[in-house]
Amino acid sequence: MESLLPPWPERSAGPPPVPDRLCLQGFLYVLHNDIAWQLLSLELGFGSGQTCWRRLDRWQKAGVFDQLHRILLAELNAAGELDWSRACVDGSHIRTKMGRRHRSTGGRRAASIT
Repeated sequence: MESLLPPWPERSAGPPPVPDRLCLQGFLYVLHNDIAWQLLSLELGFGSGQTCWRRLDRWQKAGVFDQLHRILLAELNAAGELDWSRACVDGSHIRTKMGRRHRSTGGRRAASIT
């Protein structure tokens, strides 16, 4: 995963950034324990909840998790570890030819066919 992370800008004044690995552990701690970012204790050593959240946001905007997902799927598929018979496709976010999105029917009742 480290090779997917965006590079840090040139150093400026201030304390050194929390290592990426510790921030990742902070994300996982928050997710596993289902707590708010603000409740991530500094005593755990992951940095503050705000620091971890900003790092998560930075990585999300850089496309790290999309790339990681694709890599994991490719490696699992190559190893024969994916059961594609259980896969599903969600077309609710597919662009049309003119660049418009399909409208979802989730917010209204479907037309009656009887």
